[in-house]
Amino acid sequence: MIKLTRLDGEAFILNAELIKYIEQRPDTFVTLTSNDRIVVAESPEEVMRLTLEYHRNKRVMPADCVG
Repeated sequence: MIKLTRLDGEAFILNAELIKYIEQRPDTFVTLTSNDRIVVAESPEEVMRLTLEYHRNKRVMPADCVG
């Protein structure tokens, strides 16, 4: 899961497994595997960084560590 921000400033948590692709036009659009789109305040680079960090961490943290 990654924490992102809607354009109105509302923070939300997104399941990074659902990200299909990310576009900048000029706002950042995150398209999900369901083809739903979410516009976020973060740059495409930041969304990608958070997503890569999520995927790296899920291999490191055992499932029973989630508190």
